[in-house]
This record gives sequence, C-alpha cells and structure tokens, in this order.
Amino acid sequence: MPLAEAAGRRYGPVPAAADRSSVSAFVAATGDDPSRWEAHAPPAYAAALLFRVAPAFLGDPDVAPHTRSLLHTEQSFTWHRPLEVGETVEVEGTPTSIRARGALHLVTFEVRAGTWMEGSAGFLLSSEAAAAGDPEPEPAHDARGDDEPPAPAPLPAPGEPVPPMARSASRDGLVRYAGASGDFNPIHWDHDAAVAAGLPGTVVHGLLMASWLAQAAARHAPGPHPLASMRIRFRRPLRPGAQAGVTGTAGEGGELRLAVASGGDTLVSATARVTP
Repeated sequence: MPLAEAAGRRYGPVPAAADRSSVSAFVAATGDDPSRWEAHAPPAYAAALLFRVAPAFLGDPDVAPHTRSLLHTEQSFTWHRPLEVGETVEVEGTPTSIRARGALHLVTFEVRAGTWMEGSAGFLLSSEAAAAGDPEPEPAHDARGDDEPPAPAPLPAPGEPVPPMARSASRDGLVRYAGASGDFNPIHWDHDAAVAAGLPGTVVHGLLMASWLAQAAARHAPGPHPLASMRIRFRRPLRPGAQAGVTGTAGEGGELRLAVASGGDTLVSATARVTP
C-alpha cells in the first residue's frame, strides 16, 4: 500500500492521566524544577502525550515497513491553559500530510490533548536503511557534563540575551527519559541500533533537548501556564555525556529565539512565546 494512503487515519483517542507520579518522573528526567511543578504539568510534558499516540502510527502495519530510517525533524506545540496534576485528557493523533520524495516520505503528524495542547510533528521516514555510521565508544553510563536546573529570571528586553544554561544528559538519563516520555526509539539506548541508523552511537532524544528550551523560556513567566506556543527544529544530534548549552535572544511581544548548541554547532533551535 502506498504510504500516502495512511494520511487522515485517526489514532486514539486514548485517555492520558497526568498523575503525580508520571509528572514527577518527567520533571526529574528532564532536569526541571520539581518545586514549580507540584500542582501542574510543565509545558514540555506535551512530549509524553505526543508519544501516547505517535507509536501507534509508526507501528501501523502499513507504516512500519517505511520506518527503517526515522528522523524527527520539526515539532510545534500550542498550549491553551494549565494542565493540573491528576487531570485526564483524551489524546488523539492524525497524519495530515504524507509526501513522497523517492524513497523518503515527509510526514506531518498532528496531535491534540483535550483542550490543553495541540501540536504538529514532522517525521522523515524511509523504507531504506541509512548507511552505517562511523562508530565511537560509548561514554560511561553515568558520564554527564554540567547540568543546570532552570532558575526564575525576569524576561529580557527585546534584543537582549537570555541567561545561558548549561545542559547535558547521561546514558542513564536517556533511559529515564525514555521511560518518562514513552519515546523508546532504540537509537537513544542501543549502540548497534544507533550505528545502523547512521550515527556514531546513542544520541540524546530531540524532545529532551526541546524540554531544555521550554524550561529556558518558562523561567521568564511565573505561574502554571508560562508558554503560549513553541516551534522547534531539530538540526544535529547530541551524544550522551557531551556538554551543551542553551542560549537565546529576546524578541518583541514575549518572543524568545532559543538554541541548544555544543562545540559551536547549533543542535536544536526554537522560537517560543511566553504568556502575557
């Protein structure tokens, strides 16, 4: 079956409970501030709800043969209100667009979680395996660079930089994030699978790095609903144990232009808008 025929299929709705244990595990796995997110889920928790339905699409028997190579290229989220701990929302996802370019397929997968959040993921799928990467040794399971939790800060004036924030993740941390988010792609925990996908070894989840960007933006807005929207582009992978940092610049109207960078390379970039 041509993969394009899967466009418009509906996955879900499935109930997703933002219970205390799930939210606490996600906050801990992303290095967020636990004292801030006792009664509400952080904005980045949207990644866990995306992965309540995205695996059903990627594992669909008509889709799975086209996922020998899989890249998450873009992601956007819009938040409409706070999400209280203990609340249950219905999550559903739909591939709204599937475009073929030779062996590649560009997929737009839209997700909605009740009235809390809606988003759009960009996936690049291929039925052909990627060329194997040039393997590198894996770091020690607990090796990690400096990792700073987000601290409250006033919103910078337009044109001013946001305070930098050092971030890093260990291989142990990637396993914890996989459990907390539901993103069990083996390139994040299995060396051979990562090399077979064209990587030098395991890599940090893109949405884990996106959570660092969300934290960097949310620290400038108090309360349980700090972000109105965020658009993310995944550019390059980050190896576990490697040092990275979040930097950015304030724009007009509460807009922040942010990036995760390591060794002079931009890995993930984002535009976030804080709530008034």
